[in-house]
Amino acid sequence: MSAPQTSSDSSPLTLAKALNAGMRAALAADDKVLLYGEDIGALGGVFRVTEHLQAEFGADRVLDSPLAESGLIGTAIGMALRGYRPVVELQFDGFVFPGFDQITQQLAKLRFRSHGRVELPVVVRFPYGGGIGSIENHSESVEAYFTHTPGLTVVSPATPNDGYWMIQQAIASPDPVIFLEPKRRYHEKGEVNLTGPAHGLHEATVLRSGTDLTLIAWGPMVRTCLDAARAAEQEGRSIEVLDVRSLQPLDMPTILESVGRTSRAIVVHEAARNYGPGAEIAARLSEELFYVMESPVLRVTGYDTPYPPSRVESDWLPNLDRVLAAVDRSMAY
Repeated sequence: MSAPQTSSDSSPLTLAKALNAGMRAALAADDKVLLYGEDIGALGGVFRVTEHLQAEFGADRVLDSPLAESGLIGTAIGMALRGYRPVVELQFDGFVFPGFDQITQQLAKLRFRSHGRVELPVVVRFPYGGGIGSIENHSESVEAYFTHTPGLTVVSPATPNDGYWMIQQAIASPDPVIFLEPKRRYHEKGEVNLTGPAHGLHEATVLRSGTDLTLIAWGPMVRTCLDAARAAEQEGRSIEVLDVRSLQPLDMPTILESVGRTSRAIVVHEAARNYGPGAEIAARLSEELFYVMESPVLRVTGYDTPYPPSRVESDWLPNLDRVLAAVDRSMAY
């Protein structure tokens, strides 16, 4: 794991503004980069993540598209084959499924089928997760569908600094990237180091050091785990928080190094419990660290039901109390 860089050349930004700044930098650096999606131009997107970019770079590089997710992915594949680097925005997580066939059956497979001769530098970005009181099909955590699909890279920034750099790294990647943006964290501020990325696109990072237990999370749950670690400190427990950042590929060496030191682990994610990335991480830890672990790997997740109405979503989502209760169970072994 590389050490974070420090520099006075930094600026406090929200995650949404950091993503905007990262895409602006990518557009300025390469005229083959194109952004398009539903209402991303004049409106700046539902969450205003692309605000002002069309005015700055023109309607031929920041394009409003028809309401047709399948068409968005299909045209991105065609443009990538002609040398462009398209960045597609889908308005919400639940809207990805009309384009699911193109993503999993074409975008994910063409480079493999061509023996690496064809590159597909396509970024499909969309907000995901709950916590904002949305209606049905607007609060899904869909990462497992894509992490299970060979040929796709799947990443999720949890902080403004990662948002700024990871979107640029994703756009520069020769492989298709599913870029998951935690929508409930769009307006949380953090320092953005403008001098260079602290980590590679597929590196996990320890955000808080500890000795008793490792909390493993990504995207919206990273903040929840940091809050839990601070609360546990009041009870004399030293909790490490690891941000996975890249779900496919997983940076298992960094995860194993952390859990190997603390000997306890809890994986926290919003998606339903069964068959999710948390299960994969738990299995890998059990395989690699069987003789090191002091307790089973626990999971704190959403429930195995469809996402509930917004009125009761706070009871469905993992929260501080559920994470701390899992810490208690792990430490009791």
